[in-house]
Amino acid sequence: MELNEIEAFIAIQRIGNFTRAATALYISQPAISRRIELLERELGAPLFERLPTGVWLTEAGRAFLPYAQQVLAALHDGAAAVHALEEDLPEQAHGSITLALVGTLAGTHLAGQLQVFRQTYPLVRLLLRTARSDEVSQLVQQGEALLGLRYFTDPRAGICSQPVMDEPLQVVSAAQSRLIAGTPTELAALAGIPWIGFPTGTRSSGEPFAHILTRQLLRTGLDGAEMIEIDSLTAQKRLIEADFGVGLLPASSVEEEVRLGTMRVLPIDALTTTVPVVAIYRRQGYLSRAARLLLEILTRQ
Repeated sequence: MELNEIEAFIAIQRIGNFTRAATALYISQPAISRRIELLERELGAPLFERLPTGVWLTEAGRAFLPYAQQVLAALHDGAAAVHALEEDLPEQAHGSITLALVGTLAGTHLAGQLQVFRQTYPLVRLLLRTARSDEVSQLVQQGEALLGLRYFTDPRAGICSQPVMDEPLQVVSAAQSRLIAGTPTELAALAGIPWIGFPTGTRSSGEPFAHILTRQLLRTGLDGAEMIEIDSLTAQKRLIEADFGVGLLPASSVEEEVRLGTMRVLPIDALTTTVPVVAIYRRQGYLSRAARLLLEILTRQ
């Protein structure tokens, strides 16, 4: 089994297309197909199912994926450890760190902490990537990001999660809502109002938010409300702005809409709650001095 075969497998899985994956690896389409053919022959099972809409992992491919990711991540760790030995200024933090984070978290005080880190350690190159919570975990697990910031603890054994902050969830509606008069503070004002939230049973990164909403409605006696399930935070916000219902959303995710006057926060204390934000990294991964310093700043309460 060759490393370039594993790289080809990971690239195709991530991109979903043989031709585009070949372009990303700077090789030809026949070359990447040959690598997968050799890998499948050695494993004794097909790894991809070719469909008109793209390629999908077979059951064998899904079983092989986490081990392939660990191989590449371990190689990245090994290279980082060697580079750390070659540093000319061991007393100073330098090098590069890739941090994957949920985009809305850039609107919290975490952005200020990142700025403090850059000012304190100017020799460190901080590279940022935004993604959903599940995608943040994938990037960290695959070694494409050294650290991650996401909502909720990652349950995987190979991922360490450290608490960073608790972000408020706020009840929000359209700024000029016809469903809700005035600025109510009591639960009775929401009786009969539809709620817009994430669906359950999808194993998506939004499902924990759906469970929190369900719990809050049950706890406050609003569990009979109509639910509009939308598996996209952006789509939820557009529907709330269009007055299809209300939502219980992270404060950072609606900051811009509230500022622009298309959405408003309803100060109903009985429904407001918080969600945990955590920093994640691979349990067996190599953390440079710079990465440890960034993690210390991010997890500083």
